[in-house]
Amino acid sequence: MKLENQTKFTFNLFDKLCTKEILQEGFKAVKKNYGSAGIDGVTVVEFLGHLDKEIQQLKHDLENWKYKPSPVKRVKIPKPGKDSGVRLLGIPTIRDRVVQASIKLILEPILEPIFSAASFGFRPGRNQKQALESAQRIIKSGKEFVVDIDLEKFFDTVNHDRLIHRLSLFVDDKRMLRLIGMILRSRIMENGIISVSSKGTVQGSPLSPLLSNLVLDELDKELERRGLEFVRYADDCNIFVGSKKAADRVMSNVSKYIEGKLRLKINMKKSKVAISSYVKFLGMTIVGGILLISNVAMNRAMNKTTELIPKGTSETLEDSMKRVNRWYQGWTGYFKMTQIPAQLAKIEAHIRRRFRARIVSQQKSKRNLFRKLIKRKVPRRMATIVFSNKKTWVLSHTRAVERAYPNKWFIKQMKQKIVSDKEEDNWLDIWLKAP
Repeated sequence: MKLENQTKFTFNLFDKLCTKEILQEGFKAVKKNYGSAGIDGVTVVEFLGHLDKEIQQLKHDLENWKYKPSPVKRVKIPKPGKDSGVRLLGIPTIRDRVVQASIKLILEPILEPIFSAASFGFRPGRNQKQALESAQRIIKSGKEFVVDIDLEKFFDTVNHDRLIHRLSLFVDDKRMLRLIGMILRSRIMENGIISVSSKGTVQGSPLSPLLSNLVLDELDKELERRGLEFVRYADDCNIFVGSKKAADRVMSNVSKYIEGKLRLKINMKKSKVAISSYVKFLGMTIVGGILLISNVAMNRAMNKTTELIPKGTSETLEDSMKRVNRWYQGWTGYFKMTQIPAQLAKIEAHIRRRFRARIVSQQKSKRNLFRKLIKRKVPRRMATIVFSNKKTWVLSHTRAVERAYPNKWFIKQMKQKIVSDKEEDNWLDIWLKAP
């Protein structure tokens, strides 16, 4: 079936956008993701406080073509690792996010059916775990050589004309295409200076993930046409083949297609051909068919615990535990997919040891530490270890300190912090769960 045959029933999309119902649904999507304020300083909570008035005004402006996207606030986020540069994020105003989220609600049902089964990023009902399981299945079938393609600054280099042209294959409503073109050309505000955007999609906007999938769907279709097995999550794409020779050939041919036809740039320093055990995909590595946390991700987690629990600090133990707990819940929420549970246990053990070292270092003298251990029911003979020449880090791993502060003590402390965090966030939940 030709792509053009998919365009029926898309003439009145703009009319659908200019309704109170769809704009309210768009706001619900924005509210769910929360996020920071744009250049106007209006927060989600403040927008919610005048929701009916804001939605009515937005509807009027769209219908009369008075709506103009505000400049996007530019934020630079350091990428993980040394010398990795920065990731350019954009924060549209809440008003603009509502429009984009509403457009996404309209376009997603139209575009979803044409996307590849091998694409998993930013799609309803699909996630990183499914992408990794798909990669694992392919590798287990015997295709253990990976063509790991890294697109250089993908979100910042998308060609607007090519994107609108491809969208027009599925959407006939020229008013909707015109509005999306306006959004793509939204100005950027950085350090008080406004500049015009001639290419790229704003990383951080509600509509950007859907549009980026549309751009890269062209790559998906080409890989399928060539009979290649692959897994793509957003701009991370791994192609799997059975030999090194085939992998080198695929890398050469696909690179020419991406840079020549799609007008995207490949980062050759980060792209590579390798056995799956040497490839990091979505923070994980597949070794011998087993899914585990990559060495890079493990090292970053170890470094993060060091950052969160420094040696010398005036921060209370309670506040430190609260911060660590927030981070660790998020980290394990993703990396619990590892099939080697000992990896999680390693991070947990490191967290506990750093806290024990903090407790040891906070004692003004060895005698104070000795008394503290005795008070926590450590035998006197065992507690005398504190009078040795052992340094803080070594003492933190002794039987005396571990007996005074066992694993179950930390578990209890962390559970208390979870309850405390939920109580503090109740005020926000009340606002964000409002209809």
